Amino acid sequence: MDLGLTGKRAIVTGGSRGIGLATARALAREGADVVIAARGVDALELAAKTLTAETGSTVVPVAVDTGDEESVRALVRRTVDELGGVDILVNSAATPWSAGKPTDFEAITDDVVREEIEIKVLGYLRTARAVAPHFVAQGWGRIVNISGLGARQANSIAQTVRNVSVAALTKNLADELGPKGVNVTVVHPGITRTERLVDRLAAQSAEQGVSVDELESRLATNSIRRIVDASEVADVVAFLASPRSIGITGDAVAVGGGAPGAVYY
Repeated sequence: MDLGLTGKRAIVTGGSRGIGLATARALAREGADVVIAARGVDALELAAKTLTAETGSTVVPVAVDTGDEESVRALVRRTVDELGGVDILVNSAATPWSAGKPTDFEAITDDVVREEIEIKVLGYLRTARAVAPHFVAQGWGRIVNISGLGARQANSIAQTVRNVSVAALTKNLADELGPKGVNVTVVHPGITRTERLVDRLAAQSAEQGVSVDELESRLATNSIRRIVDASEVADVVAFLASPRSIGITGDAVAVGGGAPGAVYY
């Protein structure tokens, strides 16, 4: 299936690694030109060189702090200057949720919650606000927000709140921007094989003397009984970013390999 992405111009935040990098690769392979944005300049430049060589598409690295309004505006201005416009925004920049973060009620301070909301919720809002005028002016656009299946689990107040908030942001934007030709969706990955997970499991394997395959199998409690790869999440995002996705907006798409026993409707 041709997704109709040839010639489209995309911004992917958090694009130097993980799901963001995999998404940038998927979009570039489909013929889109992509700006990858993140904080780390060296990682961005390396990723851009690699993707350009792999795909033949234009891939531009732009350093950004989505916690800063002016930095986000500069990102969009640079995209328009470099690519001649912007059609797609994929929000994937967020502080990673790790096992070391507090989960119990007593440990969840105001600052813990503020930190989670600042980048993953307000950061997504800032980027959406910056690209929306361009989308509305041309009568077409796609925003895909990467959240997480933590939105459907009560593991931690901070984790649940940040992911649910992204879903709420998505629905509000979809209803307001839909009549203007802009679709907005949220993707909920589960445990995903990214560089970060690979490194973590490799270290755990060396420490415990257990194979990486065995460690992955312990984590794979989903319906398909295997961990979903970042590239497989990216395939779904690429579809949602394409003209083919016209019938989907405001909704959450789970890409975690299925939650056993749960019924969502």
